[in-house]
Amino acid sequence: DVQLVESGGGSVQAGGSLRLSCTTSGYIIDDYAIAWFRQAPGKERETISCISHSDGSIYTAPSVKGRFSISSGDAKNTVYLQMDTLTSDDTAVYYCAAVATIATMSANVCSHNGMDYWGKGTLVTVSS
Repeated sequence: DVQLVESGGGSVQAGGSLRLSCTTSGYIIDDYAIAWFRQAPGKERETISCISHSDGSIYTAPSVKGRFSISSGDAKNTVYLQMDTLTSDDTAVYYCAAVATIATMSANVCSHNGMDYWGKGTLVTVSS
């Protein structure tokens, strides 16, 4: 089975930064993508960003573009989410997930409804 584990969450003051990590283990085909999501209390799960291991494409949600950046580590089993200029609106549980796909990254491809594997999430709390 494929396992995903998030790390790097915590509490930070508004304006600060955090870097989340998503580490995968177990067998997964070469053509896959890793996506980051978040879910705040009372809100729907929201796609943040995703990156394709197949074609290298990236999708980033307009709501966080310019502040959040996804990247792959030197070890291909790790994907990062750099979060800068955090605000209280960014407070949420952040999840990473994986999906087998050769498609170019887009909002539709990276929808939470299409993921094959999920991590358990890591809490990010931004105080002001």
